[in-house]
Amino acid sequence: MDEKLIVESLSPMERSVLPKLTTEFVNVDEVSTLSSLDKTTVLRAIGFLKNKGLVEVSTSERRVVILGILGVNYLKKELPERALLNKLAEKKVIPIGEIKNVCGLNDNEAKSALGALKKKALIAIKTGKLELSAKPEEIQNKMIEELLMEKLPMEFSSIQDLDKLAFATLKNRKDIIQVEDQKTTSVMLTEDGKKISKMGLEDDLIEALTPKILKQNTWKGKKFRRYDLSTPVPRIYGGKRHFVNQAKDYAKSIWLEMGFKEMSGNNIETGFWIFDSLFTAQDHPVREMQDTFYLKGVTGKLPERNKKKEDCMLYNVQKAHEGGVDGSKGWQYKWDENDAKKVLMRTHTTSLSIRKLREIGKSKEFPAKYFALGKCFRNETVDWSHGFEFNQTEGIVIDEDANFRQLLGYLTQFYKKMGYEKIRIRPAYFAYTEPSLEIDVFHPVHKKWVELGGAGMFRPEVTIPMFGKHIPVLAWGQGFDRIITEFFGINDLRDVYKNDINKLREMKFWRKH
Repeated sequence: MDEKLIVESLSPMERSVLPKLTTEFVNVDEVSTLSSLDKTTVLRAIGFLKNKGLVEVSTSERRVVILGILGVNYLKKELPERALLNKLAEKKVIPIGEIKNVCGLNDNEAKSALGALKKKALIAIKTGKLELSAKPEEIQNKMIEELLMEKLPMEFSSIQDLDKLAFATLKNRKDIIQVEDQKTTSVMLTEDGKKISKMGLEDDLIEALTPKILKQNTWKGKKFRRYDLSTPVPRIYGGKRHFVNQAKDYAKSIWLEMGFKEMSGNNIETGFWIFDSLFTAQDHPVREMQDTFYLKGVTGKLPERNKKKEDCMLYNVQKAHEGGVDGSKGWQYKWDENDAKKVLMRTHTTSLSIRKLREIGKSKEFPAKYFALGKCFRNETVDWSHGFEFNQTEGIVIDEDANFRQLLGYLTQFYKKMGYEKIRIRPAYFAYTEPSLEIDVFHPVHKKWVELGGAGMFRPEVTIPMFGKHIPVLAWGQGFDRIITEFFGINDLRDVYKNDINKLREMKFWRKH
């Protein structure tokens, strides 16, 4: 131990506390009095001294019964039942309705006093009047509750006999007595601390270099206090964005760097844009209430019908369903406009893509690349890998020369930038894309492949009603919450939405390159 270095590192509060300590344990409250420092400052100083090995600290806890706010007041004056008893001793009879006025009590106090005296059989109630039943010595002697209050504070474990009975009575009455756990801290010098406490602790060390000191050159000839960089300090939790929003911002930057424009829209949408325009049959299971959140009593509007059928997007969507387009047979059923007007919470962000395709069909913006990242809602059974709300990242590429290999390239590049070097791509089926694929990653904890999202090229039944002809469109919708769980060490998707403040504080910042 370099005693000189330790002395030079002592703060002013440590220098004030150290000389007041001995080789026997002293209560912190006593140290606070001796050093003329508040208890909080003394505890901080003791913590620093302990880290330097100069003191030994002992803590103990005890349960103590103390007076509450009303208890302190009643101890100075008198309990409500004592006030009532004394008045009865004086007047002999008091109408029940006059208790408050005669005794100067409020409603609660009057009720408590009446109940307490009746329980002790010190009063009798006859025809709406209180009469005294107590003997003279019962009036003169203190009640057990009064005796207990005079003894407080006291150890909870030491309450016995009549005190225990009085405690049971008073604890059910608000703010008269209360039980609290008190922590007692004591401190004593170690052998090293004993040596340091006898050294020159009155040195006038400079704590900080201020403009005033620099201007007046008062630092010359003096020493600066040595700072111990190894001393633990309280952890500070600075403000930061929610970890999901951090990751969303990064994902958006990836798409923007890859030349995509962002698209956005409403969380509430009609079945037409969620399902019908995407060639999803009206009897498909995803349109059932077991899978989808519908808004009761709300009906949406469909796009207007143009007089010229060839230019009418609504007519061509209906045609794709009923009899097909471009050689397709469609779904071979009678398409129902009312079903398409149902309003629901969007089950995927692909509704944004199909709306954007309709805009591009009018503006002739070819080629074009768009992305979205937003909330989706499904009537799912919630478990570690499913939720009734989740974030999805959506993308479309509209180009007459677009092909399936380009789709694989976009997705592989995105996942690589999100931190996935290896992904599994496998064939899949979706009503509105052909060919179609799904992307999986292997979950190291649950030991199974987890689907991250689907992708494919829009079918002619989707593109022709939007463009008037078939133009290749690459499309994907990836479950964003699942994508980010590996980086954040989340093994249960439900943890994404719990907002546990302790977990949020410990959650690491999103960092990918």
